Amino acid sequence: MIIMITGGQRSGKSEFAEQLALSLSQRPVYLATAQVLDEEIGRRVAIHKERRGERWLTIEEPLRIDEAGVESGMTVVVDCVTLWASNWFFNSGEQVDKALDEMKRRFDSLAASGATLLMVTNEVGLGGVADNAMQRRFTDLQGAINRHIASRADEVHFIVSGIDMKIKP
Repeated sequence: MIIMITGGQRSGKSEFAEQLALSLSQRPVYLATAQVLDEEIGRRVAIHKERRGERWLTIEEPLRIDEAGVESGMTVVVDCVTLWASNWFFNSGEQVDKALDEMKRRFDSLAASGATLLMVTNEVGLGGVADNAMQRRFTDLQGAINRHIASRADEVHFIVSGIDMKIKP
């Protein structure tokens, strides 16, 4: 099963995904895609880990999520697709098509694992058009991978101010 959870920054997406995962599994997996590049991100990671507690198995993998040891029967929160997309965007030299092809391939491979996947992502299309080409290219990548995941998802939830709006099925 694939469940996509989308919404704005700080909307409550991660908390929603974590609660859903706990309702599905006694020992859920948190697949973190963030790279700790500064103190602020480090603090956020620490807060997330503390909030989750010891029931969770945490795996950190910024790029190759399909090689993270996910197996059939696991319940896995992938948090988040946006940081994963950012990692691939810069890893590919800001080439949207190259990054998107790699992300689709790796997501499809992860989906084939048979695990229950809860894919947390930011809904980037609700704001204004970016004033620079790099940000517009990233928005193109984020929108495209979100559409790909949503097309494969059994459920899609849109979180607004901590409130869940189920939009698929």
